[in-house]
Amino acid sequence: MIKEDINYFVSVAHGDAKKAGWWHNKSTGRNLIGAINNPIDETEKLLGAALVAQKLCLVHSEISEAMEGHRKGLMDDKLPHRKMIEVELADAMIRIADRASALGLDLGGAIVEKLAFNRLRQDHKPENREKEGGKSY
Repeated sequence: MIKEDINYFVSVAHGDAKKAGWWHNKSTGRNLIGAINNPIDETEKLLGAALVAQKLCLVHSEISEAMEGHRKGLMDDKLPHRKMIEVELADAMIRIADRASALGLDLGGAIVEKLAFNRLRQDHKPENREKEGGKSY
C-alpha cells in the first residue's frame, strides 16, 4: 500500500510541475525531460546532467528553508496556519517526487525496500547506537 500511495503522489507532483511549465524550455519549445532522458546530442546531454543537478539543489534549498523556519520558530508566509518547517518539508517532498517521476524512478518501491532494510541494520538498533562510536543521530 505504501508503494502505491507514494507512487501516486509522485505522479501527481510531477503532473502539477509539468502543468506549471517547470519541465518546458520556453525558448526552444523542448521538453526538458527529453534533455535528461533522451538527449539529442552531447551538448544536450551535458544540459540534462546540469538540469538534474540544479533540480536536486532546489530540494536542498527547501530543506535549508525548513531549518531556518525551525531555527527562528517561524510560521509559514503562504500557509500562515502552519509552521514553516512543515511547509518547507512538504515542498522538499514535492520536489523529490517530481524529480523521481522525471527520471522514471520507482520511489515508492525504493522507500518500501529501504524501510525494510533499515529495520535490520545493526547501526540503527538502540543498543548499538548507545555504544562507544555509535551513531548519535
